[in-house]
Amino acid sequence: MNNKVTIYDIAKELNITAATVSRALNGNPNISEKTRNKVLAKANEMDYKQNKLALALKSGKSNYIGVIVPRINTNFFGSVIRGLEEELNAKGYSIIICQSHNDEKQEAKNIETLIDSHVDAIFISSSSKSSTALQKILDSKIPLIFFDRRKIMDNVSSVTIDDYAGGYLATKHLIDTGCKKIAHIVSGPIELEIFRERHRGYQQALADHNIDYRKEWVLKTNSSIEEGKRAVDILFSLPEKPDAIFSASDFVALGAIQELQARNIKVPDEVSVIGFANEPFTDFLELSITTVDQFPLEMGKTAARVYLTQGGNGEEDGNIQRKVVLEPKLILRKSTKNIQ
Repeated sequence: MNNKVTIYDIAKELNITAATVSRALNGNPNISEKTRNKVLAKANEMDYKQNKLALALKSGKSNYIGVIVPRINTNFFGSVIRGLEEELNAKGYSIIICQSHNDEKQEAKNIETLIDSHVDAIFISSSSKSSTALQKILDSKIPLIFFDRRKIMDNVSSVTIDDYAGGYLATKHLIDTGCKKIAHIVSGPIELEIFRERHRGYQQALADHNIDYRKEWVLKTNSSIEEGKRAVDILFSLPEKPDAIFSASDFVALGAIQELQARNIKVPDEVSVIGFANEPFTDFLELSITTVDQFPLEMGKTAARVYLTQGGNGEEDGNIQRKVVLEPKLILRKSTKNIQ
């Protein structure tokens, strides 16, 4: 038999009504335990698969959770998803993962797909500058939880890192090691809060240590190794070169280091480099990279717990809004100097 078996096929085999089969499969208390067991056994024997979409429409609950990330091929987002799965799978939920590729239109399509799939909630690290597509989630009465990248919206919970503190920690460490000409590679759209806050932390650390903010040393790029190389090309074509680079992305930091080494510029003796995210490769390189840890596994677990305690587990009112901010940690490695 195959997954096209219906309740009518089971009813025919057992010589009972399809309605009785349906009630038995759905745990109706009016069906005797003997009949329920016979139906379940026959359904298993015939490899019957319930139509989960139909069940979701009937019960209002699908036990599917939608997750939208910019891309899945990074340790950060992979670890967040793992954290979500560890908490949600234990409660009977399955996860549907979508990638936006940092594209607003693709993110909107992902949202439409998940709404049409009747997911019970949507977790998102948003790449959108607008809240229009996100509002559709709320209009559909589906809980929305932000992680990492968020928009400020009413009745929406979020779990983020303190990106301002991360930017400040990174820049202060460079200053404490004797760097005075510190460039910053934004590594993402400045319109997104996480990159704006990391940049703000950088600015404040400079101000607190009486170091001038130089616009020509602040570059806006995408998050890739090639962009890191390109950023070094630009910075080292300037009349005055930086003695340190703070990148808001580990991938850009890696590209910057590769280009500096190609130019025979010594890291960290001549130029220190620090990244952001604590991707695994930062620790495995011969020249390991100093970075800021965002604790993605804990972020995923915390986001799941927020959902479960505000309605996803039937424990509290779903309208409760929680804003959880995790503290970043500076991970010191070989790409920056030791504090004197």
